[in-house]
Amino acid sequence: MKGILGKKLGMTQVFTAEGNVVPVTVIEAGPCVVLQKKDQENDGYVSIQVGFSDKKASRANKPEIGHAKKAETAPKRYVREFRGVAEYEVGQEIKADVFAAGEFVDVTATSKGKGFQGNIKRWNQSRGPMAHGSRYHRGPGSMGSIQANRVPKGKHLPGHMGNETVTIQNLEIVRVDVERNVLLVKGSIPGPKNSFVKVKSTVKK
Repeated sequence: MKGILGKKLGMTQVFTAEGNVVPVTVIEAGPCVVLQKKDQENDGYVSIQVGFSDKKASRANKPEIGHAKKAETAPKRYVREFRGVAEYEVGQEIKADVFAAGEFVDVTATSKGKGFQGNIKRWNQSRGPMAHGSRYHRGPGSMGSIQANRVPKGKHLPGHMGNETVTIQNLEIVRVDVERNVLLVKGSIPGPKNSFVKVKSTVKK
């Protein structure tokens, strides 16, 4: 298991040796700093805590500043854990060369927020007839027999759409630019441009 934090820069396309066009997402991967190391004896599991993108000291609180000072670095804007990783030490840097072209990764990020949406857009439901005689067009339909006016958890109703943590699995790394700390990942990943992402070895291969 290995991983890195980064920022989604956007999408482009590259050509393979056979002349095929491959759509790729450009990720600025690192450099990241190991802020903390957890072990089985003290914490009950093995992991490392990694930080990416420096934060101004004026925008960080005292615990964040003190935590980063142990690793001799600045406070970080994006901090995540990677379980099962133990070969790094506190203060060590992780760069894009931790991955190589041809490897497969899982990418986790926060999806784009769509605001408050109705059933049809949010849950891909079907609308009713649009003729003038129909009085049912885009409504949620009958609620059925709901006991004591209680809405069951998970029922598909209008509400906040997007802005959720989403993981896309089994994406291939097409190219690694070590000088620019850039990963080119085949296909699309969640989130808007300049949003933070977490890249780790895929669990499926």
